[in-house]
Amino acid sequence: MPFPRAAGILLHPTSLPSRGGVGDFGLAAYQFVDFLASARQGLWQVLPLGPLGYGNSPYSSTSAFAGNPLLISLERLAEHGWIDPAKSDGFAAPSGPVEYDHVFSQKMPLLFEAARNFLRSGSADALQRFEKFRTENAWWLDDFVLFDALRARQKLKSWNQWPHDLAHREPSALAKARAELASDIQIRSALQFAFYEQWRALRRYCAERAVRIVGDVAIFMNHDSADVWAQRELFRLNANLEPEVVAGVPPDFFSKTGQRWGNPLYRWDVMKERGYEWWIQRLRWSTQNCDYIRLDHFRGFDQFWEIPAGDATAVNGRWVDGPRDDLFLKLREALGGLPFFAEDLGYITPEVHALRERLQIPGMAVLQFGFGDEGAHMYLPHRAEGKVIYTGTHDNDTVVGWWHSGAADHERRNAEAYVGRCEDGIHWAFIRAAVCSPASMSIIPLQDVLGLGSEARMNTPSLHGGNWRWRFDQRQLTSELPAKLAHLAELSDRLPKPFATPAPETFAA
Repeated sequence: MPFPRAAGILLHPTSLPSRGGVGDFGLAAYQFVDFLASARQGLWQVLPLGPLGYGNSPYSSTSAFAGNPLLISLERLAEHGWIDPAKSDGFAAPSGPVEYDHVFSQKMPLLFEAARNFLRSGSADALQRFEKFRTENAWWLDDFVLFDALRARQKLKSWNQWPHDLAHREPSALAKARAELASDIQIRSALQFAFYEQWRALRRYCAERAVRIVGDVAIFMNHDSADVWAQRELFRLNANLEPEVVAGVPPDFFSKTGQRWGNPLYRWDVMKERGYEWWIQRLRWSTQNCDYIRLDHFRGFDQFWEIPAGDATAVNGRWVDGPRDDLFLKLREALGGLPFFAEDLGYITPEVHALRERLQIPGMAVLQFGFGDEGAHMYLPHRAEGKVIYTGTHDNDTVVGWWHSGAADHERRNAEAYVGRCEDGIHWAFIRAAVCSPASMSIIPLQDVLGLGSEARMNTPSLHGGNWRWRFDQRQLTSELPAKLAHLAELSDRLPKPFATPAPETFAA
């Protein structure tokens, strides 16, 4: 579907300068929305918002539907009586990189305490909303909170290493576990309720300021997830409930041995027999919680890289046909439209482009990729009509970092020939090129707006450890930035457009 011309910023909520050592849906999030509004930015792009799994990556979540409890604001909970304000006053600094082990050990006990307080003494109205939330979302919530409670009891072991009766979901074992863990399950359900109340309240605040949320859906699921545990028949697992083949990509720009992601691959034949029900549920849920959706690794819907599970790298994989048009026609029929754009970076075949064009799903252009050989020119601004253009993504170095240490000499020469020298920094030259391009949407990582170097990189693909930690300091949003961005948005005809329909229902937690 064609997207309206708009400008925005990419920032995952964990990167907000919230109290408690990790960004959340509290005051800092609302201040960032105020910054977007004053800068006349109509888009806020986030990464997947699910509970964190291996490596603290938002792309390796334990659920396709649940929210990451670390994003729940204790300050907001305190405002609504869930916890003593003194306990939410900040147990870690509002700046500096995320120290996940520390945050988990400090914040999760406070969230559990808040949930217990709510369940014991919440207002009648709030408890009624909670019961409504549980009833309406039982289709994913029941399996997730049981999985989450069992995973904690099993000391975070992968579900296929649990006792046989639980791993195989024997009904009597599940019933016994639900009874034994009833209190824990209630608490985890309350935390999901708090997450979605806070997220939807933040979305309403965005909508009132003409800021639309761009979400992100990872194509594959983490093996250690509630979805694979509960619906294993949809995934290619062996007799030991381990993946028989895994996902990844072949050797490319990012890695000479490819990327072995390790996710189990889908049984697309079974999904087709079931009318792609799981995918419809997943993307309907995504469109209910975001305005636009970036489909990660779109190539995998045409062909995916199948790697033998026993291989340590992705080198010996092979391309296997995906569901192609069939899935998306079902999605369009069920959802009434496809508010998606495709992450179609890397080695993309003509067949993938043809699929995307048949479905009228925009692709992406990343400026950092555009200054190599002639084949890279497809990422340059003048070729970006109808696409979503970025200076870089969460997987790239920052523009400044790339310029000083990642770009080859000929790439820097080509970039200077294209964007010209820039008194206010190469990052502003890239930003102006992106915003003034014919792309439908222009989205700039906040690191590039701030002109930060490699120390602010969010993720380095194939690097294990040290990713997803960057946070900005509120003082970095200097007073001149909003006017500078707003001027560009006005000149490039990217001013935000008010919502035509009422903002989402208000929530209180």
